[in-house]
Amino acid sequence: MTNGSGPYAVSIEVYRDAWGVPHLRAADPRELARAQGRVTALDRAWQLEVERHRAQGTTAEFLGAAETGWDTFVRQARLADTARRCHDRLDPETAAWVRAYVDGVNEGLAAGARRAPEFAATGLQPGRWEPWTPLAVWLSTHILFAGFPTKLWREQVARRLGEEWTELFATDGPGTAGSNGWIVSGERTASGAAIVAGDPHRFIEAPGVYQQIRLSCPDYDVLGLAVPGVPGLAHFGHTGRVAWAITNAMADYQDLYRERLRRLPDGRVEALGPEGWEPATAHTESVRVKDADAPVGIEVVETARGPVIIGADGGAPADGGGPATGDGTWEAISLRHPPRVTGELGFAALPALLAARSTADVDRALERWVEPVNVVQAADVDGGLLHRVAGWVPVRDRTDALRVVPAWEAGHRWAPRPAPTPRAEVGAYAVMANERGLAAPLGVEFAPPHRAERISALLDACAAWTPAAMAAVHTDTDNPSARRLLTAIEETADEALSPAARAVRATLLGWDRRMTADSTDAGLYAAVRGAVVRRLAAHEAFAALREPEPCPELFAPWLALGPRVAFALETLLVTGPVPAGDVRRIVREALEEVGAADAPPAWGVTHRLAPWQALPVDEDADARWPSLDGDHDCVLSTSSVPGFTDRAARASAARYVWDLADRDRSLWIVPFGASGVPGDPHHRDQLPLWLRGELAPVVTDWNDLVKEEHEQN
Repeated sequence: MTNGSGPYAVSIEVYRDAWGVPHLRAADPRELARAQGRVTALDRAWQLEVERHRAQGTTAEFLGAAETGWDTFVRQARLADTARRCHDRLDPETAAWVRAYVDGVNEGLAAGARRAPEFAATGLQPGRWEPWTPLAVWLSTHILFAGFPTKLWREQVARRLGEEWTELFATDGPGTAGSNGWIVSGERTASGAAIVAGDPHRFIEAPGVYQQIRLSCPDYDVLGLAVPGVPGLAHFGHTGRVAWAITNAMADYQDLYRERLRRLPDGRVEALGPEGWEPATAHTESVRVKDADAPVGIEVVETARGPVIIGADGGAPADGGGPATGDGTWEAISLRHPPRVTGELGFAALPALLAARSTADVDRALERWVEPVNVVQAADVDGGLLHRVAGWVPVRDRTDALRVVPAWEAGHRWAPRPAPTPRAEVGAYAVMANERGLAAPLGVEFAPPHRAERISALLDACAAWTPAAMAAVHTDTDNPSARRLLTAIEETADEALSPAARAVRATLLGWDRRMTADSTDAGLYAAVRGAVVRRLAAHEAFAALREPEPCPELFAPWLALGPRVAFALETLLVTGPVPAGDVRRIVREALEEVGAADAPPAWGVTHRLAPWQALPVDEDADARWPSLDGDHDCVLSTSSVPGFTDRAARASAARYVWDLADRDRSLWIVPFGASGVPGDPHHRDQLPLWLRGELAPVVTDWNDLVKEEHEQN
């Protein structure tokens, strides 16, 4: 397509492969960023506008009252203002590069909106992106990534159940993003060159959260997975000479403070700090809501610690907060996180990654990274290997990482410099799967070691890995986390069970632990597991946690007892406040319950994909989403909430295999397709491959691609 407007009047070439993936060519990096923004707007206009509105807290205007809670949080957390601050601190070259992307989005948005029926369905008109909007999109996408609401849960556990149980439920549970990743050195591959592979596990969105794309100019030629709305390839990329990938480090870098606030007679707000009462900023904003009679007024308060995200209005009780007292004081909760404190997100790393030609280049680029905190792996064609943590983690008191801490105590200040980021040498291979490994000094809650150990065992089984063979790792359905419940079932004596329950027990003890969609044994296991979870959650030992304290609805998934029990089941079967005898009784009763009922269906009958979509869908939509292999702790991680729903909202948001011997032998796949436009041939054409565990080939020969000769209007 030819674009002759604006300060970058250039000729930009757009090619597509058989899956509709855009391959872009331009004269320089800035023109290429503009092309990336434009093609993203044409392919994913609705997704981009939803993300822009989510980032500025205006989604309820066109999606309705259900989004008011999110909009309120975004406004009170001051995400858009933080994005502006971070943008203002960008170096001129990076700022111009981001601005070029924004210019491209603005150029393509109107044409993209005409292709997307969601705009007409909601009455939304495409808006205008600001230079800071990509930074705001990045912030809103990752603000819950580190799971700071878990500190509200631990506070609740400590106060109601006892201090000794504060970390009882520590695991990667509700709302946590995770991933698998592994790097195999040349000594264990058929080609003699390294392979980087893995899959990010996120809440599945339609359209998908990752966009396959190629960016080529005289300075570099890079392909990978972009985040729509953000220039470059922050997480997964292959330049031809070096490839990189990330997983969530599970680091703790966001703190919550219990604030004491008071309103002065003139309306100003003060907060109690370590040196006494100090000024806080306060203003009001209005959240407009579709079909509502009037906008919702909210107060936005910020203390020296950070923005107040719970209890800012001084009236509604909240977890750790409370209504105003007679003297006009009240308690609230504020959030402190690195971008708000430092004015940095790390965006200068993004163009540097695109220009990288070695693992040393990737390493240097990531020294600038801030949030989110990731474990990174990289390999280059010269044999260089990299395995490190990248990001900004504050140095502060250990209590800050566990609980809501008093703002008026000086011991909870952050040190001026961040914690050092660990790194490790890579031997035959290295695995990153959110376990308590490389990033252990930086976090509190990590994934169980099951995925990491299983990937390691699979990699050990072959000494000549190829890119195509990596699918066997991606799709492994062994469920190691079942071991502890199966042990409890085995320890339940046959003579204590009815004939039907004994049959359930015998079947499960002969099960191969494979969570395949067509397995009735896996369905039987899931039914027993669910019954155990529900009975444990109903035990009197947890009565104090059954009703969460009032808090914004946005944080409810972190504060609900049921999901916490479900994800901590392995721990609760052997330790915790439920007596061992009661645990044995619960397992026995679960076997009886399942034995007395109709035989559960195969796992995939109930374990189906449940993606998030911005627009409400019809009642029959759930039944149309496909069955899934896998489970939360399988390498093929497809997460539901045992005991409450088998629908999987979190799964592989993409899969990739980067080959350093020959980039054309690399592979990738996303859950849906390259296009976000319903009815487009590439809207969901990758879904069948994704379901089967297959990957699409990466094509880099321009002669094998189809050039777009005309602009889409």
